[in-house]
Amino acid sequence: MRTQVAIVGGGPSGLLLGQLLLRFGIDNVVLERRTREYVLSRIRAGVLERGFADLMREAGVSERLERDSFTHDGAVLAFDGTTLRVDFKSLTGHSVVVYGQTEVTRDLYDARAAAGAETVFEVDDVQLHGLDRNRPHVSYSADGVSHRLDCDFIAGCDGFHGISRHAIPITQRREFEKTYPFGWLGVLSETTPVHPELIYASAPRGFALCSMRNENLSRYYIQCNLSDNPDDWSDQAFWDELRRRLPDDVAVSLQTGDAIEKSIAPLRSFVCEPMRWGRLFLCGDAAHIVPPTGAKGLNTAASDVHYLYNGLRRHYMDGDTQALNRYSEQALTRVWKAERFSWWLTTLLHRFPDQTPFDSRIQRADFEFLKESRSAQTAMAENYVGLPY
Repeated sequence: MRTQVAIVGGGPSGLLLGQLLLRFGIDNVVLERRTREYVLSRIRAGVLERGFADLMREAGVSERLERDSFTHDGAVLAFDGTTLRVDFKSLTGHSVVVYGQTEVTRDLYDARAAAGAETVFEVDDVQLHGLDRNRPHVSYSADGVSHRLDCDFIAGCDGFHGISRHAIPITQRREFEKTYPFGWLGVLSETTPVHPELIYASAPRGFALCSMRNENLSRYYIQCNLSDNPDDWSDQAFWDELRRRLPDDVAVSLQTGDAIEKSIAPLRSFVCEPMRWGRLFLCGDAAHIVPPTGAKGLNTAASDVHYLYNGLRRHYMDGDTQALNRYSEQALTRVWKAERFSWWLTTLLHRFPDQTPFDSRIQRADFEFLKESRSAQTAMAENYVGLPY
């Protein structure tokens, strides 16, 4: 096959990039190593920045998002039982929307199928070739048959464990990483959310988050040991521990039920520089990871998509390569700001195994300053709703 842009990875970042390019007649092929059903079965975050929602509108796939999403004008932070609501709308003029990543991915797959665009599932042995030349290509196998996809550019949207980042020679890339000594145990339950907005709670026993997917589907998390296994936690043990970490008035109104999904995710901060090498452009988790505390993973991938799509559009439509040449620089400038915000919020709200009394007092002082300072709340709100592209 021959295409203009080969997209490795059929998650939301690759699909959004592909859909935006299709709007301008730029041909692309998506290669995904899993089935569509598997991709849609993955439970992921659902807080979308204003920039992400705007990109969905620009891609022409915002109908369900507009109809079924929930607008959140603020969020609640709690520290040892003391609560603070940060009003995003009044502080910044903007809000966030809650709309599950699964639904975003479903919308993009449906739009891609309706457009008749090529998506190849269950690909194996994917390799990138000729990245430092004008005519790169991707080789892969599907259904036991070897294939070659010739292209002008390759977008590596295949996640942290994908092959794209490793196609950049080790001598040409630099990686920055911080791992955290805990994970998040998450539970999905068919229960009414405990609060109409997200609650981020820090208690002596650890962090907790109350989130939701819709009015009848709740998503809750608690900080846990990395050595824990989801099977170690009965549903009752999870609910009991969650209540202990929430403010009393929230805990008493918590509705419990059977967990329909339960998993543990480690927390990591990671950045790869550069995000471009030759004809390869890294996008999303292939280039960077954030701890989920600030809801920046999917949203930072969307900002990558914004810069890459506009660079490719200008290249093909106007013959202007300036934006494409600046892709890595522009994307990384915003990535590092998202990394800082996610690190800060994680550090503020989690209890660390080696935490000293001094560290605890600094956390409390940080929260009290946030509670007392409109400027500090504004800075948090600006980051949470999404910095401009």
